[in-house]
Amino acid sequence: MFQSFVFEEGSSIITAITVITFLFLAYLGVSEIAGKHLQYSKFWNVNANSGSSNSNFLQGKMSSKVGMFILYAPACVMGFASFFMYPDGGTRFMLLKSAVTIHFFKRVLEVLFVHKYSGGMILGSVLLISSSYFMVPAVMIYIQHLTLQYTEPEIDLKSIGVLIFLVGISGNFYHHYLLSKLRGSKEKGYKIPQGGLFSMVICPHYLFEILGFVGISFISQTSFSFCCAVGVALYLSARSNVTRKWYLSKFENFPKNVKALIPFVF
Repeated sequence: MFQSFVFEEGSSIITAITVITFLFLAYLGVSEIAGKHLQYSKFWNVNANSGSSNSNFLQGKMSSKVGMFILYAPACVMGFASFFMYPDGGTRFMLLKSAVTIHFFKRVLEVLFVHKYSGGMILGSVLLISSSYFMVPAVMIYIQHLTLQYTEPEIDLKSIGVLIFLVGISGNFYHHYLLSKLRGSKEKGYKIPQGGLFSMVICPHYLFEILGFVGISFISQTSFSFCCAVGVALYLSARSNVTRKWYLSKFENFPKNVKALIPFVF
């Protein structure tokens, strides 16, 4: 059944890369639950003094805006470059390159013109996330290039994938916009988000980001892309859970019925 909607990939190297990538993303999710957070947003300064003297460089602080730009800019450049590196490939390949590029270009524009940041970011987390954001879509596009020599899956998911991706990226932007309106130009503190799905879950932007990656995986239909979507979902589920706990600890009036990620469920 699985093979009916996934490209058959004959390379053991690709299989190994797929498994390693999934395990890495799952590890990040487990680390969040265990309290070892990637140091950005509300958790940028957790365990700030726990590293050894040899890791002082990686514990260096930078502004959130600079850090976030570094997170997304390399992947954005890679997305645009993929059109020149792989100019051919048919509809599916064009859709995948477009979706990946739009996703990261949107994030760069949000960093520059939408988000209002407070706090900072730790260099080690910036480098880890930035390199992951660059490598995962780069490998995804390269594997898609390799599938051009294979037979298309029996079940074509790319059209529904485009729809899911558009819903995901639109919902993600809308809730990022709502978050940006919580603060005035000189405000630094956090407030309980309101509007949209924030009345039901504390991280609807994560929910829609997961949908965006699910859409990309449906467009791609490779084992690697599906594993990346599941891995991202695991990480953001864990991150949303600890984010909800953070709000509960900081705001006495935080509504208990507001879930972490999925309305009425989780």
